[in-house]
Amino acid sequence: MKRHKDLLLHGNEACAMGALAAGMRLFAGYPITPSTEIAEFLSVELPKVGGTFIQMEDEISSMGAIIGASLAGVKSMTATSGPGFSLMQENLGFASMAEIPCVLVNVMRGGPSTGMPTRPSQGDVMQSRWGTHGAHPIIVLSPQSVLECYTLTIHAFNLAEKYRSPVIMLMDGIVGHMWENVQLPVKIEVIDRPEPSVPPDWYDPYDDLPGGEIVPLVPFGEGYRYHVTGMVHDKSGFPTLVHEEVEQCLDKLIYKIKNNLHDIIRIEEYMLEDADICIVAHGSVARSAREAVNIARSEGIKAGLLRPITLWPFPRFHLENISKRVKLFVVPEMNYGQVYGEVLKSCPKRAVRVTRVDGELITPAQIMEKIEGTAL
Repeated sequence: MKRHKDLLLHGNEACAMGALAAGMRLFAGYPITPSTEIAEFLSVELPKVGGTFIQMEDEISSMGAIIGASLAGVKSMTATSGPGFSLMQENLGFASMAEIPCVLVNVMRGGPSTGMPTRPSQGDVMQSRWGTHGAHPIIVLSPQSVLECYTLTIHAFNLAEKYRSPVIMLMDGIVGHMWENVQLPVKIEVIDRPEPSVPPDWYDPYDDLPGGEIVPLVPFGEGYRYHVTGMVHDKSGFPTLVHEEVEQCLDKLIYKIKNNLHDIIRIEEYMLEDADICIVAHGSVARSAREAVNIARSEGIKAGLLRPITLWPFPRFHLENISKRVKLFVVPEMNYGQVYGEVLKSCPKRAVRVTRVDGELITPAQIMEKIEGTAL
């Protein structure tokens, strides 16, 4: 693929280009609106760089295929939308338990069920965190622009390899389908899977190393034989019910993320230094929220924006710090209030929501109407 600095790009296309730049060499997926352009683009471009594109029979097998490819040492990705995301949850849980790095892109559309295939939504926020069962963390990123579809996809692969975890790119249909002029960065950081520091006989793929260091996942076929299971396992990968080993297995899933929040969580703040009102928005709605801040400021209302780029883990401590100086939180989102609930958990002060579920983008005017109609 030729590298260009200045391009007119489609959000889904930028996501696919970011995956290629990150070193992704296997895509397995099933076409579904509004993510299909990712698969279409990669079906052409992946073979050009020695990669493999596979159209699977369904979303269950798609997730299984990228897990298998990752175990063989190949950076892998799938892309889907609402109903397909539901079908991927079981294997997503397997990837979390077995600590398999991979990237899952969900371009959200209206639901539930078949819902509104051609209309955008932000209804999968909670499903991205809790869709698969059990107590484990997940990393979820939310881009607001075509450029971020590119850069955050690279970041998603870096986080997946660094923390041996599946990472979800949670795009909404507006971001996935918008066109923008972008300048792609000339230099990017790409994190590849580290080499093991011990010989095969000493290798335990799920060992709990001191200092929170994460054991590299050695690709199958390189002489390191080990067991992989979705069951709770000991440090060698075999199922166990020994109390200490169960705790060690599950604690490691939690703390490899919890102990690295400073590295994983990304936010953007806009005009929050002196704000009385904090708008909390992500994805395409954050674009409307930013304009609402500009309008509010022109009317003498001190508003600002907090944009969670990392949706999960949720940036609670950022909200808690902001809550010490603002009087009101306003949470616009294209659902009935999924991020709003997280804001309420994080902040003891007043919060109001602006919701829309008809497949249309929340406008700056709707946000301003809520701000102007709520007394501080």
